[in-house]
Amino acid sequence: MLTFQSISKGFSGVQALQDVSFTVAAGSVHGLCGENGAGKSTLLKTLSGVHRPDSGSFQIDGRECQFKTAIDALDGGVAVIYQELNLVPEMSVAENIWLGHFSHKGPFVDFKELRAKTKESLARVGLQVDPSTRLGSLSIGQKQMVEIAKALTRNAKVIAFDEPTSSLSAREVETLFGLINELKARGMAILYVSHRMDEITTLCDACTVLRDGKHIETFATMEGVDAKTIVNRMVGRELAAAMQESDRPVGESLLELRDVSGPGLAEPVSLNVRAGEIVGIFGLIGAGRTELLKAIYLGKKGEILIGGELVRRNGAVSSIQSGLVLCPEDRKHEGIVPMLGVAENLNLSIRRSLAKFKFWIATSAEKKNAADFIAKLRIKTANPNTPISNLSGGNQQKVILARWLSERVRVILLDEPTRGIDVGSKAEIYEIVRDLAKTGIGVLFVSSELPEILALSDRVFVMSEGRITGSMPTKEATEPKLLSLALPKGGAA
Repeated sequence: MLTFQSISKGFSGVQALQDVSFTVAAGSVHGLCGENGAGKSTLLKTLSGVHRPDSGSFQIDGRECQFKTAIDALDGGVAVIYQELNLVPEMSVAENIWLGHFSHKGPFVDFKELRAKTKESLARVGLQVDPSTRLGSLSIGQKQMVEIAKALTRNAKVIAFDEPTSSLSAREVETLFGLINELKARGMAILYVSHRMDEITTLCDACTVLRDGKHIETFATMEGVDAKTIVNRMVGRELAAAMQESDRPVGESLLELRDVSGPGLAEPVSLNVRAGEIVGIFGLIGAGRTELLKAIYLGKKGEILIGGELVRRNGAVSSIQSGLVLCPEDRKHEGIVPMLGVAENLNLSIRRSLAKFKFWIATSAEKKNAADFIAKLRIKTANPNTPISNLSGGNQQKVILARWLSERVRVILLDEPTRGIDVGSKAEIYEIVRDLAKTGIGVLFVSSELPEILALSDRVFVMSEGRITGSMPTKEATEPKLLSLALPKGGAA
């Protein structure tokens, strides 16, 4: 159904893809694996008409295609669902799904039919929201399902998924996998990008591995192929498993929350994080985890103490000045400035401290700070001035971390710090977080991945329906214990 023939693509001196060739069979799910920066997203963008390959071509159902625009690709039978969603927040769910091909009654949009068709599309992906709901009010997981519903409205022969489960709950993942198997049974070709090796080994019929923009290997069948084999091809080396450490000292209470409340929280939250401690917050999507971190960082209700001193509650500026910083879940819209370069994004907060005079930028100091952290965190970029939007999601996350590591941080809040990040970069992020804790910094992080919670945290708090439902030392925690606390009252496993 789909054949890539010697695809190459470069950007600003960086060769993103180099002579990539492989095929995807009709009626199959084909995994696409590689570390961040391996070229996976670039390959999808050449397929969808966002980028034109410098050389090479691809065929769909035996017909050679060269899409000049994304609309050409949609008309040609290709739908791509990107990790960073392409939706319009101010429009309704129905308008987002049918944008570009509205139902009409004469010269006017037929909103009644639009609403009915939207309900059918949403039912297919198991999402129960009103079609007239403003898209920007939905959670990231719900937006992801809208993007999938949008793709299914096109009569595509090829559907590519770029990290589709990174923001989905277990129930939404189950619904998605059912949809993928349904599309597979119809004879469609599914290209599936994921950093979750269990998804690749269980869902996919074949798998291709990219590294540094090059085709490394294609497994024509997944029989006998395990996660370790794929990871070793991805990183080109043996990768030690991220294990829970036991030798890090933990000090006195550093961050203390007293009756902190805000939108999305059903009741006030009180908890503490000690110096050098890593505290995890687990819960299903919609449990209020992100809302809690935003209430700590931005809110005004409740008291926050750092080192026993009351923090002035006046938004992000006062939090940063107190040494309390946040790495947000939605890095595209809340974590980076897309039109600025890597160095400028990295130096955004520290700039005020590096400048010798109020109105002068300390150019040499900023260059050194950026160079130091690019090397230290192994950020893959052509140069410090490369637009951050050109970087992979994992490298963008590293830039956000580097921004705060440039500061005098006392407490760091991490919301899904490894969402959409490959196994190699994930191990590096774990190492960075543990190194931070060893210096006495307090870490409070949210994760949807139970193995990550158990591997990284010293203590775990569980949230459900906007409230804390339990806490325990990680040594006493098990997956069944945490899941039972995370399920809504009366909910089935």
